[in-house]
Amino acid sequence: MIPDYQSLMLPLLKLVSNGQEHKYRDLIESLAIEFQVTDEERKELLASGNQAIFDNRVGWAKTYLKKAGLLDSPKRASFVITEIGKQTLAKNLDRIDSKYLRQFPSFIEFQNASRTDNETEEDTSNIATNEQTPEESLDKAYQRIRKSLASELLNKVVDLSPAFFERLVVELLVKMGYGGSIKDAGKAMGKSGDEGIDGTIKEDKLGLDIIYIQAKRWKPGNVVGRPEIQKFVGALAGQGAKKGIFIMTSNFTKEALEYTPRNETKIVLIDGEELAQLMIDYNLGCTTQQTYELKKIDGDYFGED
Repeated sequence: MIPDYQSLMLPLLKLVSNGQEHKYRDLIESLAIEFQVTDEERKELLASGNQAIFDNRVGWAKTYLKKAGLLDSPKRASFVITEIGKQTLAKNLDRIDSKYLRQFPSFIEFQNASRTDNETEEDTSNIATNEQTPEESLDKAYQRIRKSLASELLNKVVDLSPAFFERLVVELLVKMGYGGSIKDAGKAMGKSGDEGIDGTIKEDKLGLDIIYIQAKRWKPGNVVGRPEIQKFVGALAGQGAKKGIFIMTSNFTKEALEYTPRNETKIVLIDGEELAQLMIDYNLGCTTQQTYELKKIDGDYFGED
């Protein structure tokens, strides 16, 4: 289990207790060993995909200790313990967290400086004592909004007419890089029926290979089982095709998901949730309301070693 960033504060301070300079990357590795963080856990990323969760938590533990005056950074990516840090360790504390750090004026100043106009001092204190780092809190809020949007999109898609649903699937696949132009893809996928579409689409703009498509616009609760997938694979064989995409607005059974054709046929199953997520990723049926950019200091610009 990956420790929260506040649980990392005291162990991090102890690692630099000898008064020597320590490389930030070495500290991360030492903490990973101390907390027995597995390789798989080290690879876990924030929802943004921009940073490993463990590295992010170590980073914020370091930042809070530095803002409280317990750590100092004489040069880029290197840290040493301060006199205040040594005095803190001498108390033989069981834990250092944001609540403890609020006794230091520099930390209070840091919190006040980061407070928005609408936040009270109590709000800022509550945020600081949260076990999640600011990036993790932002990621979770983003995921909640995205999940809500995906649910709304899926409800809209289920209520579409067969013709509109056909156009939606064609446009999504083209946005994902399949089929060349929407005009070409639309011609190839003009066969409709059974509240869905069946047809072919070029794998790339050059048409080097053909992908067979089957899509079902089913209401939630109407799941696709293994027999439907086997029938789809049989249809591929009948067309002499080796690749297929099965798109639906509901879900696949466990047996359907586990089914693997014995021949060389490759199929991709896209359920309603993934369909909605792809629509969000490729801006289909939704639009950007607000954009936020997370930035950090550019050490190279300031000529730090």
